[in-house]
Amino acid sequence: MHVDELVDSGIPTRVIEVLKDNGITKLYPPQRDAVYEGLLDLKESFVIAVPTASGKTLIAELLMVKSILDRGGKCLYIVPLRALANEKLEEFRKYEKLGIRVAISTGDYDSSDPWLTNYDIIITTSEKADSLLRHRSEWLGMVKVLVADEIHLINDAGRGPTLEVTIAKLRHLNPQLIVLGLSATIKNADEIASWLNAKLIKSEWRPVTLRKGVYFNGEILFDDSSIIEVEPLTNGELFNLALEPVKESGQSLVFVNTRASTERFALDISRISKKFISNSETKALKDIADEALNVLAEPTRICKRLSKCIECGSAFHHAGLAAEQRRIVEEAFKNNLIKVLSATPTLAAGVNLPARRVIIRDYKRYEPSLGQSHIPVLEIHQMCGRAGRPKYDEYGEAILVAKSFDERSFLLDNYILAEPEAIYSKLAMESVLRVHTLATIVTGFANTKQGLIDFFSKTFFSFQQDPWVLEGAIMKSLEFLMRESLLEEKGEYITPTPFGSRTSELYIDPVSAVILRNALFKARDRDTNEISYLQAIAGTPELGKMYLRKKDYDACLEFAYEHENYLLFGIPSEIIDPWNFEEFLSNLKTVMFFKDWIEEVSEEFLLKKYNLGPGDIHNKVELADWLLYSMAEIGKLFKIPKIREVLKLRVRVKHGIKEELLPLITLRGIGRARARRLFARGYRTLGDIRKADVKELSRVEMIGEKLAKSIKSQLEGKEEKVGIERQSRLADF
Repeated sequence: MHVDELVDSGIPTRVIEVLKDNGITKLYPPQRDAVYEGLLDLKESFVIAVPTASGKTLIAELLMVKSILDRGGKCLYIVPLRALANEKLEEFRKYEKLGIRVAISTGDYDSSDPWLTNYDIIITTSEKADSLLRHRSEWLGMVKVLVADEIHLINDAGRGPTLEVTIAKLRHLNPQLIVLGLSATIKNADEIASWLNAKLIKSEWRPVTLRKGVYFNGEILFDDSSIIEVEPLTNGELFNLALEPVKESGQSLVFVNTRASTERFALDISRISKKFISNSETKALKDIADEALNVLAEPTRICKRLSKCIECGSAFHHAGLAAEQRRIVEEAFKNNLIKVLSATPTLAAGVNLPARRVIIRDYKRYEPSLGQSHIPVLEIHQMCGRAGRPKYDEYGEAILVAKSFDERSFLLDNYILAEPEAIYSKLAMESVLRVHTLATIVTGFANTKQGLIDFFSKTFFSFQQDPWVLEGAIMKSLEFLMRESLLEEKGEYITPTPFGSRTSELYIDPVSAVILRNALFKARDRDTNEISYLQAIAGTPELGKMYLRKKDYDACLEFAYEHENYLLFGIPSEIIDPWNFEEFLSNLKTVMFFKDWIEEVSEEFLLKKYNLGPGDIHNKVELADWLLYSMAEIGKLFKIPKIREVLKLRVRVKHGIKEELLPLITLRGIGRARARRLFARGYRTLGDIRKADVKELSRVEMIGEKLAKSIKSQLEGKEEKVGIERQSRLADF
């Protein structure tokens, strides 16, 4: 179907011209089927269950643009990850020339984002969408199309329940809402479609033919029973698999199950991959390697490894890298400069990075409390779906690796030829329901026990199972929320307390809110310092537990005794309460990490001591920043006098600085490293900097003339006065 034919479905010619300008001249079969089935009539919801790279996003674009141009209103596009949100923002901006305004909102969970009223397409994560519902954002009532990208992630125990409840709430809020669920091919896509009262478009079509097979002993056995021999380019079988496409101007994406494995593989193959890059590519890769190395002011060994690999045309990708490093790697791979990329499986559900050959080395992974477990077929197929670059490759190859003849047969039967599993709601977990029960009451979607049960009967869980299965877990959640004074019963009605309302708005687990409240109550009548408040946030579910190695036990216990007078929660008995004792030590390890961080210990030291890469540190700091903000907000609610201590600690945690750097960190462009350099050169207050001239400041290491001028203009410019005064008050802590 040519795009010009979209005129017959009511798509204006100016929209078609935008598509053509972006290289879209024909519709793929799944896109055509959706149009023929009435997608653009704007009367029904749809679920599109097709393989990766089969054109799901364009289906959503056509629906959203048609809806906006025909009847106004807004379109909400929900993605599972922030990285995907940014990718979609760039894709959708092509419609801005039509007057369609596109925005992204993925952060700040304590805001209704009223500015989004001015936008037509709003891209967000399910967590942010849930947060906006909790803040009763008025513009949500104007949403006419909801796109749930990767809707099969309802099956995910982490983010699935939030996506599921958010969809249920938006459908309740807007009864005429059109929902478009975009899914991988799954066994029970028809169930999701039935839940949404939607038409199902299901297809196995791909723009690039996919060949799946298993490698063993120098050969690949494909799903069509054909066998090919792999060219022995090196002494390493896995290297041969990865480099064979590179020899023919292709790329390979290698999935392994641990971060350490991604780094080892990329380093090992870099010795050989450099032979396959041209002189012009060598120069470009050198520049990219330098950029990746210098993302951090003080590069860690991970940064150095990554830089070394990139120079040779290989790279690794995992959550321990800084976000900017991941972006650099992704861009270089898309541009065919990086020839071989090793990654953890999380990349398969993330940004779009196709390769001619996808190699899946590991089909097992470690699961806490379960040990080594088989990766689900659906996830393996998601990885396989990255094989084949549209417009570049005639076919893509997805290869699992076997170590024996029997394992080859096992992988063929249980992964290559197997159908992906059915997906199931994970909403019934008490820890999950506790969060959503509170939010449902606070936002007015229910105000009685029966009302709660009625609301949750609209979820996918209740579509799959009898609603009464949820009833017991809902009642347990209510019992906890009332016992801890987040909700209260007034006759048959259930209402939120101010504490419950604020907890829901802050988007934290009710258990976390109780921990923070109790810690503040304890802090009222005793001496406290940063250890006191760090211990409080370390005990929350959001921050998670840090793994305790044998050598950590003594170190954590010694730290506990050293700071015992400032601990808000005492040391449990190892004999009487061993479980809580171990949890206490795990929390203290988190406290020790943050203590080192705010004492300006280098990231290289943190990597060695805690095995936390730049990306891990950023994630923990971001969570801690939000928890300390939440703690201060709860403190205001209960009029706790020590809020200033919490707020001061929040700034220190956010920037990783000692207290003495608080005044300097208020300057735009000044982080922990530059602030320390300024301080060491005698610039210890904003007043000291005001007295210095640009030439003096520019001689400070890491400052330079351009930043020196910016610093001076911030302190002297009228437009900065309000910000500087506000930040100066913060620095006065």
